[in-house]
Amino acid sequence: MLIAEELSPATVAALGPDFEVRHCDGTDRAALLAALPDADALLVRSATKVDAEVLATGARLRVVARAGVGLDNVDVRTATHAGVMVVNAPTSNIVSAAELAVALMLAAARHVSPAHHALRQGEWRRSRYTGTELYEKTVGIVGLGRIGVLVAQRLSAFGMKVIAYDPYVQAGRAAQMGVRLVDLDTLLADSDFMSVHLPKTPETVGLIGHDELHRVKPTLVLVNAARGGIVDEVALYAALKEGRVAAAGLDVFATEPCTDSPLFELENVVATPHLGASTAEAQEKAGLAVARSVRLALAGELVPDAVNVQGGVIAEDVRPGIPLTEKLGRVFTGLAAEVAQSIDVEVRGELADYDVKVLELAALKGVFTDIVEDQVSYVNAPLLAAERGTAVRLVVDPDSPDHRSLITLRGTLADGSQVSVSGTLIGMNQRERLVEVNGFDVELEPTEHLAFLAYADRPRIVGTVGVILGDAGVNIAGMQVARDAKGGRALAALSVDSAIPPDTLHEIQQAIEAELVRAVDLV
Repeated sequence: MLIAEELSPATVAALGPDFEVRHCDGTDRAALLAALPDADALLVRSATKVDAEVLATGARLRVVARAGVGLDNVDVRTATHAGVMVVNAPTSNIVSAAELAVALMLAAARHVSPAHHALRQGEWRRSRYTGTELYEKTVGIVGLGRIGVLVAQRLSAFGMKVIAYDPYVQAGRAAQMGVRLVDLDTLLADSDFMSVHLPKTPETVGLIGHDELHRVKPTLVLVNAARGGIVDEVALYAALKEGRVAAAGLDVFATEPCTDSPLFELENVVATPHLGASTAEAQEKAGLAVARSVRLALAGELVPDAVNVQGGVIAEDVRPGIPLTEKLGRVFTGLAAEVAQSIDVEVRGELADYDVKVLELAALKGVFTDIVEDQVSYVNAPLLAAERGTAVRLVVDPDSPDHRSLITLRGTLADGSQVSVSGTLIGMNQRERLVEVNGFDVELEPTEHLAFLAYADRPRIVGTVGVILGDAGVNIAGMQVARDAKGGRALAALSVDSAIPPDTLHEIQQAIEAELVRAVDLV
C-alpha cells in the first residue's frame, strides 16, 4: 500500500496492521514511478497526478483512493479500462463547505474584509462599514442538495426566512425542512441574501448572469461557494460597480487558480481561494473514509464510494447487469427530466434467483448521476433519493415471459405520469439492449448518445428527422420505431454518433410536433 501524500496518523491507523504501508512524495515523479510496481493500493490527495503512465507503471494496482471529494487529478477513464477501482470521499467536506458559505455571507454583510484591511492601515472607520443583519431577512438557496440543505438549516437558526430554487426537489420535501420552493424569478425578486449550491453543468453555467442580476434587489448579498461559472463574473462585477448588488462572497471562480480578477478590486467583495474543503475535520473525514474503502477493496468486498469499478461479493451472473442498470437509470432521468416521486426497480427472470440489491443501488446511481454534481456512489445514492423525497422499491419476480432476465425502472412523476425503461443482456457475450421505453417495445444498444421522440404516427416523420439531423452533422447509428396502433402514438429511439445540439432537438420537436423529445448522453 503506497501513500503518496501526507495523511493524518488516524488515517494510517485506520488502514490496520494487515498491510505493508510505504510512503513516497507523489509530486516527485521519479520517486512515485519507482515505488509503484509493487503497490496494490495508492492513496493520494490533490497534488499527485494519477495519469495513464502511473496506472501503467502500477501493474498490480487494484485501487486508487483520493482522500477528498474531487477527482481532477485521477484519470478515472484509464483506471476503469485497467480494472483499477477509484474511490473518493464524497461527503467528507459538506459541513465545511456549508459553514464557509455562511461565513462568506456574514463577512460580506458586515464588511469584515475591508474593515479589517482599513484597521490594519491604521484607519478607524466605523461609519463607513455599517452592515446589515441577517435576522428576519429572506435568503434564497439556489440548489437544495446536501450542502444547500445544511446552509438552509444554519441560516434558519439566524431567524432568516428560507426560500429555495431546485427543479429536482419536491415541494413537500422542502416544506419538511421549513423551506419554501419557488421558481428562479421569484427567488431573484424576493431574496435579500442568496447562496448558490448547484452543480456545474451546461445548464447551470451562467445561470446567474446579466439578466438575472438586473432583477434582484440592490441590497442583495450574493454568495457562491459551489462552483465557478454558475455566477457570471463579468455580470457580477458590473452589478457590484453599478450598485445593483450590494456585496458578494466568493470562494470559487470560473478559472482557478484565480489571482487577478477585477472583482478583487472591489471593497464590497470578500473572496477566498476555494477553501470549502480546507478544514482539519474535512481532511480527517476524507482520510478515514478512503482508508475504509481501501480495506474493503483489497478484501474484495462491495465498496460504497467506488466511482467506477464496482467491487463486492456479487454473483457472477449479476455483475453484467450492473453497468446496464446504471445506464437504464441515466436514460430514465433523461426521459423524466425531473426527479420522480417514486421509482420501482424491477428485476425479472433468472436474475431473480440471486441477491440483486446491488441493482437497486446501481439504478439510483444512474438516476442521480446527471442530476447532482458530486460523484454519485452506492452509499450516497439512497441518501440522494431520500433527500429529494423519492420512494424506492425493489421488485423481484422470477416470471419473465419474453426475456431470460429483464431489468425495468418504472417511476411516477409529480403530475402523475409514468416513465419506464427496460433492458436486458443477450447472447454469450451478454450484450446490452434497451427493449422497452415508456411502454413501447424497442431493441437498441445503449450507446454513448441516444435520443427518444414521441409523436403522432403519420408519414414522413422518419425522413424529416433524418434530414434535420443530417443538416446538423449528426449521423444516425441505429433507429427503432414503435407504435401502439396504426395512426396512433409512436416512439422513435435513436442511437447517434455525436451529441445532438439543443437547437436541433428544438427544431425536430417543432417540425414533427412531438409531444416528447429527449436526448441522453451516456459519456
